[in-house]
Amino acid sequence: MRRLFPVTDQTAPAAAPAPGAQSEGRSEGRSEAPAHVADLVDREWTLDELAEAYAYPAPLATPGTPAASDAPHRWLRANMVSTLDGAAQHDGRSQAISSDADMRIFGTLRGLADVVIAGAETVRLEGYRPARARDAFAARRAADGQAPAPAIAVVSASLNLDFSLPLFTSPLVPTLVLTGTAASPDRVRDAEQAGARVIVAGDGPGVEPDRAVAALADMGLVRQLTEGGPRLLGQFAAAGVLDELCLTVAPLLTVGSAQRITGGPVLPDPERFALAAVLEEAGFLFTRYRRI
Repeated sequence: MRRLFPVTDQTAPAAAPAPGAQSEGRSEGRSEAPAHVADLVDREWTLDELAEAYAYPAPLATPGTPAASDAPHRWLRANMVSTLDGAAQHDGRSQAISSDADMRIFGTLRGLADVVIAGAETVRLEGYRPARARDAFAARRAADGQAPAPAIAVVSASLNLDFSLPLFTSPLVPTLVLTGTAASPDRVRDAEQAGARVIVAGDGPGVEPDRAVAALADMGLVRQLTEGGPRLLGQFAAAGVLDELCLTVAPLLTVGSAQRITGGPVLPDPERFALAAVLEEAGFLFTRYRRI
């Protein structure tokens, strides 16, 4: 894996450059590559190096701890993969358009997160299991006061989920279920009896994105990661709560009519994101964008 080019973070103050992305085609916007970048060219990065590259902004205003008054109270990033022609999946799953390096970044992003948020359909299609503790991230997580593994938070209006699966019955950290007030009391009870914690984050049948991320942050889960699917990511983007997009661009064409990485109504005005970093391996581009 190699860094394509150094960048300055366009979303941060000019006095606080961050590694990673290029400016709007202006040479004066670029920074010189750090001395260690050359050492990372054409060799596999360690998980610790990937963790540094994808670290969440600091400080985050974790509830109950002092932090700068202007520090964000939570940070929601998305991790998605897309082909060159915009497909977010092939035959209904994302694995077919992924790569070994993409899966290492996938694992790194999970290793940094407090909570992984996923839509019910994605949980069913991708066969979600509980997140596991990994030795490579143990010291980092302990130093940040995190649980050994991230919690999985499933967004579901209907609660049409199989609560006998290990995701609900045997996670290292209790699985969360986000739903609305119209959810069936019987299904809520089934979820709770299976060991899940149900969080109401909407006044109707569905979940309101701003309430969902706020409820998780109030629980101390401020390093938030969503892995979609497209409909859930579209809802987060439309609600203006998505702070960062980690997008893998796969050097593949699938044709067909597969979903894009987001789904839902068109935004009245496109929302602008700034490029923060790009890595490359075997033709796969691993990009990171931050909301301006």
